Parts: sequence; C-alpha cells; structure tokens
Amino acid sequence: MLKHVFALSDKGAHDLKVGILSVTISNLCIMAPVSLLMLVTMAMLDQICGGKGLTLSVSAIIFMTICFTVLIFLTQWVEYNLTYTVAYEESANRRITLAEKLRRLPLSFFGQRDLSDLTTTMMGDCSKLERMFSNAVPGFFGNVFMFLIVSVGLIAIDWRMGLCISLPVPLSGLIVFAARKAQQSAEKKNLDAHRAAYDGVQEYLDTVQELRSGGLEQEYLDGVDQKLEYVVKCAFKNEIVPGVAVTLAQFTMRFGLVAVLLIGGILVADGSISVNLFIMYLLVAGRIYEPFGSSFMLMAEMLLSLVSIDRTKEMEATPEQAGQPECHNNGYDLEFQDVCFAYNQEPVLNGVSFTAKQGEVTALVGPSGNGKSTVGRLAARFWDVDGGRILLGGVDIATVEPETLLKNYAVVFQDVTLFDNSVMENIRLGRQGASDKDVMAAAKAACCEEFVSRLPDGYNSNIGENGCALSGGERQRISIARAILKDAPIVILDEATASMDAESETLVQEALSRLLQNKTVLVIAHRMRTISNADKIVVLDAGKIAEMGKPKELLEKKGMFYRLVTEQKLQ
Repeated sequence: MLKHVFALSDKGAHDLKVGILSVTISNLCIMAPVSLLMLVTMAMLDQICGGKGLTLSVSAIIFMTICFTVLIFLTQWVEYNLTYTVAYEESANRRITLAEKLRRLPLSFFGQRDLSDLTTTMMGDCSKLERMFSNAVPGFFGNVFMFLIVSVGLIAIDWRMGLCISLPVPLSGLIVFAARKAQQSAEKKNLDAHRAAYDGVQEYLDTVQELRSGGLEQEYLDGVDQKLEYVVKCAFKNEIVPGVAVTLAQFTMRFGLVAVLLIGGILVADGSISVNLFIMYLLVAGRIYEPFGSSFMLMAEMLLSLVSIDRTKEMEATPEQAGQPECHNNGYDLEFQDVCFAYNQEPVLNGVSFTAKQGEVTALVGPSGNGKSTVGRLAARFWDVDGGRILLGGVDIATVEPETLLKNYAVVFQDVTLFDNSVMENIRLGRQGASDKDVMAAAKAACCEEFVSRLPDGYNSNIGENGCALSGGERQRISIARAILKDAPIVILDEATASMDAESETLVQEALSRLLQNKTVLVIAHRMRTISNADKIVVLDAGKIAEMGKPKELLEKKGMFYRLVTEQKLQ
C-alpha cells in the first residue's frame, strides 16, 4: 500500500515501514519520563498527606533521569538514521529513476510537456517528497501508532478517562482530512502559477535581444510581474487552507484536556477514581496531545504532496520506447512503408513510402511544414510511427531499443545544441574516447580549423552556454564535425549547412561527399543547390510524396521539384 500510494521503490517502502516503527518507539520512549514524573508526584503527595506509601530517593530519581535521557538519545539517533538518511537515498534514487525514464521516452513526450514543468517534477516535486518521506510520513504514522498503543492502555485502566483523552484526536484528524480537496486544489493552482512564472522568466532571458530590438522589453516585463504577483496570491491561498484546517483541528483536540478535567473531577469527587490516577491522566493528556500539534501539520503536508506524487506517477506511466538490445540488420537501407504520423493529433505524414539506399544520398525537399524533418526524426526513432513501418536493413526499428539503434546513426540538426565546454570536448561527443588527433581530423573535414585558430586556446577554448561565443555557422560546423567523428553507417542531415556562408558551405559539401561514401545518407534541405548531387529526390507535399526520382528526371518533368528550383533561382 505504501509503495502504491507514495510511488516508492521496494526498498523505499521497506525503509519507510522501518522508519515508522522507529518513530513509534522513539515517541513511546519520550512518553516514558511521564511515568517518572508520576512517581515523583505520587511520592510527594504521600509525604504531604503523611502516608507511608511510595518513597523515592534523590539518587534514584537522578539515576532514572539519566537512564531515560540515554534511552531517548539512542532512540532519537536511530530514528534519524532510519528516516532522514534513507529518505535522502530514496529521493536520489527517484531522481535517477525519473532521469532514466526520460531517457527512454520518445521526443513526442517532450514536445507535449513544458520544460519548466519537467524541471519542477525532477527537482521541486522530488524535494517535496524527500521532506515528506524524511519527516511527514514517518512522523505522522509514528504518532498515530504511539497514540493507539497508549490509548489502549489508558482505556484498559479506566475506560471513561481513556475515552476523554482518545476521542478528540480522530475527530480532529477528520477535520484536516475533510479539507484535503480544497488543499490539493490550492496546491495545483500554486504549482501552475509557479510554472507560468518560470516560463515567463525563461522566455524573457531567451528572447531579451529580440524584445529590446523591438522596444517590447518593458511591456513583456509587466506581464512577468503580473505572473509573479499571481504566484504570491496562490502561495498565500495555499497556506491559508491547510492553516485553517490545522488550527481548527488543534483547537478541537484541546477539548480532550477540558474533558479530562471535568470528568476526572466528577469521578474523583464521587470516589470512582483516586487522586493519583486523576493526576496521571492529566499528565498523559498534556503529553499525548503535544506531538499531535505537529502531526496535523504533517498530515496536511502529506495531503499536499499527493499532488506531487501524482505528477511523478504520470511521468512514470508514460509508455517507453522499448525493444531488443541487439539489431540484426542486413545492410543499412532505410525503407519507409506506408508511414503515417500525427503530432498532437494533427496529421503530418500520410502513407509515405520510399527507400534510402546504402551508398546513396536521398534528399527530402518540399514546402515548409510538410513533414521533411519529421521523416528524419522517425527514421532515427526519436518518435514512433502511428501507422506503417520503417525498416533498417530489413529490421523494423520499432523492435530495437533506441540506444542500440542510434549507434548506427549520426544526426546533424538544423538547431544545434552545444555545451559549456571546450571545442575539443564538444566535438568528442560524437565518439567518446576518440583521440585528440581524430577530433582535429574531423574538425578539419568540417572546416572548423579556420575559426578555431582564432580562439584564445584553440581547441581547448571554452565556447560558453550553447556555443554563445561562436557564430551560427561556426556552431553548425562543430555539429557536423561530431557526425564525421562518429563515422556512423547512416547519416541524417537536417539543413546541416543552413547557417553557413556560400564559401564554407561549398567546402563542407565537398568534405561530406568524400566522407559519406558507402553510407546511407538522408538529407533534409530547403535550398535546392545543396542537394544537386543527390542520387534520389523525394518531394513531400501535404504529408504525402508528390514526386520521387533523380534530380535530372524531376527537372525534366517540370513538376513541383522544378517549381521549387525555379523559384529559388529567381530569388
């Protein structure tokens, strides 16, 4: 049950049970000094009344105090190690599990989820669960079990006084539980407000240059301010709802102490119970209610964290891209068989069929927004097709584990992603363990030497976040160098030379033509001059193949490819 409700691993559920047990024992040990106080009180009353009952020496009291202190220290130390330490381990494992989950999800998942939302789940939600597992859940259930054990003993001694102490606690708990829907609704609004604010700030940082050039910076910042003000309002409401419920619960619980005073006084007056027993119940009532002041806050925190748990469960429930760990393909021909694909329920490809043969360059052309880049991503199984099949050397790529499959691919996207590291290490991402000599050879083939020589430390120069120290064409050439270094049998170029000047583009095209021999090459292009030497042209229009053939044949037909070439020559 704990594993299902709180989305725990097997080890996490076991550790949580042990943690709850340790808190229960620790709380019972904290209750133990009440017995010492009771003995001292009874001894004092006997002396005041001139009786010869219980007597306690100072040394005995000191000895018992030391014993209880040592016992409480040991149980508190064990409790900490069995709750906080294991909670941190479970939190770390959860983050790793979610990261591994993200690694196995198709790119379509990331297209449907906001980046700040995923970041909030990975960091914020996991932090909340860490606090819950280390404090809220063990603390709450430990107090509950301690209360049940003590209540049974109190009712067994005198059921009337026992019920006076026990009944207010579950009634108070029901008040907090009854407010759970309002608490969770406020928490969801609070999370949505924070996510919108994160998006606004991130978007401002990403587009500050465009905003300033268009004179829209202040207007945009005013919108961000409104989002931040809404965050404050939602955070306030998120505190008010559980705060009111917890305060009302604590107020209700204190009626138990009043009931003990009233009922106990009546029972003492008619001789039903002794004064000593009455004092014992008063002392226990004062002590047993103390941890429940925080327990109701822990209960409210648990109810709020169920929202975060649901978010992590939703991510974990997303279907993964699975497959066999080995790919027994016969060659590297890429064959599309009646492939259909929709993005966010919008049809992108409809019945696309063609073969990109090994040793040939197959170019995908057509108007913007007609599915060219989608074909490239489907070919590498970044997304899974909705209908039809894609075969690699006769093997359906949907049956191959993505990590295994991508060992056969080198992909150069139109939007380049670089890391805040050196030129050398950014290129080495193409093949981990490659020597510096191999990296520099790939860089030379991609025409990187010219701009690398101008950097302060050459190949060891740091290029900043996403290569901010470089131009667009320079960043693109580093991406091409990665693909050259990987030397994979299948190469997908998605507008790989779009950001280059004519001279660099010519040099890179010559390098690619030499280095891509005997490979399966799929080129997505908008500029017709970049695919003039292609072996096959596939023209996409409205998600379907409009034309297919050699460049010369298609030009002679004077169809869509001819119109695309003519239009670009006129521009």
